[in-house]
Amino acid sequence: MRAQRPAGAAPCIDATAENLPFADHSFDAAMAFATIDHWPDPIAGLREMRRVARRVVVFTCDPSAADLFWLNRDYLPEFAALWADRPSLSDLAEAIGARTEPVLVPWDCVDGFYHAFWRRPEAYLDEHIRSGMSIWARVGPEVENRVVNDLRADLASGRWAERNGHLAGLDVAELGLRLLVA
Repeated sequence: MRAQRPAGAAPCIDATAENLPFADHSFDAAMAFATIDHWPDPIAGLREMRRVARRVVVFTCDPSAADLFWLNRDYLPEFAALWADRPSLSDLAEAIGARTEPVLVPWDCVDGFYHAFWRRPEAYLDEHIRSGMSIWARVGPEVENRVVNDLRADLASGRWAERNGHLAGLDVAELGLRLLVA
């Protein structure tokens, strides 16, 4: 990601979440967006964020609610295995004294993160859109291809709509995403 940064971008520090090279309370706030599932030790990383910042906000998902999202439930059962040995949401919150808040995703979300296209399933067929989602690198190309092929077939046959047509009437969805705020 650092290599993709444009010339003249703000300074970038090469560090890990678990060992931040900053003094205690160096920052007013620290934020992590859809990243703690990549950290070797998320509890240590969150404690480091809390150490260097007065306020911490973390956007993550509650793995116990993964099946709220049709893509996990119907196409990507491997999602659960990615979280199998990870701390629970309550353990993460407790580690930094955070409260948890649900994050509802609007149907027209343009951010491009994994859950963003919940009401626009055809977007998951677009390689360019998927390329911005780390989940596919984590599960590998064979799984990604299987998911895309199965979804494509279900969209063409109407099966996706039979299972998930009720989503068309929703403006926002509860997909198991959470904020940790400390």
